[in-house]
Amino acid sequence: MFRVRYGNFTTKLMNKNLYVVLMAGGVGVRFWPYSRNSKPKQFLDVLGTGKTLLQSTFDRFLPICPSENIFVVTHEEHAHLVRQQLPAIGDDQILAEPMRKNTAACIAYASYKVAQKNKDAIIVVTPSDHLIMKEEAFLDVIKKAVDQAATQDKLITLGIAPSRPETGYGYIQYHTEKSFAKRVKTFTEKPELSLAKKFLESGDFVWNSGIFIWGVEAITKAFHQYLPEMSEVFDEIKSKLGTPEEKEAIRIAYSQCKNISIDYGIMEKAKNVYVCLGNFTWSDLGSWASIHEISPKDENNNVIRANAQSYETRNCIIKGSADKLIVVQGLNGYLVGEFGNVVIVCEKDKEDQFRRFVSDLKARPNANEFI
Repeated sequence: MFRVRYGNFTTKLMNKNLYVVLMAGGVGVRFWPYSRNSKPKQFLDVLGTGKTLLQSTFDRFLPICPSENIFVVTHEEHAHLVRQQLPAIGDDQILAEPMRKNTAACIAYASYKVAQKNKDAIIVVTPSDHLIMKEEAFLDVIKKAVDQAATQDKLITLGIAPSRPETGYGYIQYHTEKSFAKRVKTFTEKPELSLAKKFLESGDFVWNSGIFIWGVEAITKAFHQYLPEMSEVFDEIKSKLGTPEEKEAIRIAYSQCKNISIDYGIMEKAKNVYVCLGNFTWSDLGSWASIHEISPKDENNNVIRANAQSYETRNCIIKGSADKLIVVQGLNGYLVGEFGNVVIVCEKDKEDQFRRFVSDLKARPNANEFI
């Protein structure tokens, strides 16, 4: 056994049974026009750190998980981006989905792949496009959750202590027992503001981070119990995983899988679901408003990443290339951006509008140039 220094955090390495699955299959519509079909937000340096969100997520787990145990699930059209951005991983660690069938199919594919390699595996499943600060505290919670999952009888999710009555996140209510892994009582998706305020006042609700920890035996058993049709599909092809036949087998399997999230398909039905509480800064970076919230701002609460001049303007995001001057006057709460062949000026907090923009664009004959 040896130790590795990570900032001020020293951890015992490595748990050979620990595997990490990065979900990188989304299209990031709410970040259009920065996020495009050709390069969704997980492949972009959204935070201006010099790393893409995928690279930051990958690096986050290296102190506790060997790189050969990290898998990335993405759409097949983006597999080349994973190879470019994560040269440390092999082709066998890139799980290319032929179509998007939500998180249940994604997790089933990864779970069966890991099970083939290690029947005692503990898997951490995480989105690849979230912000996590205080990473030492995050890794500490992950390690403790991994220890809890080693019994192969728990499905664990990470809950984040809420700092405000956020209506854009899901909530988890838990039993107030003293154990580190607390039994989950209820799941609630994106509540109205009045209900979100009550959740905060009650003290037994946390934000649902969408990060999961479980033993490979526990999750495959859950698939057999709650999504039997999906487990049957993957049972039929598991002998082909890791062979030249894998790509065609996965194409056939996905064509038979229902489009359902792991939350609806398993987590909200299972009786052995637990939550471990995290006290670190987290954001799902799900909208331009969330980028505004976590980014450095000027004296008028503007986030400016452009060659720009602003007048009587506040609470805005102004983003563009260095070779174009953007002049903004008299706006409050807007996104003003130049993204390649698209210039956008719109209210940044209206998330549903971005879906509408993309949907309307699809009716144009040259839609692919802009989406």
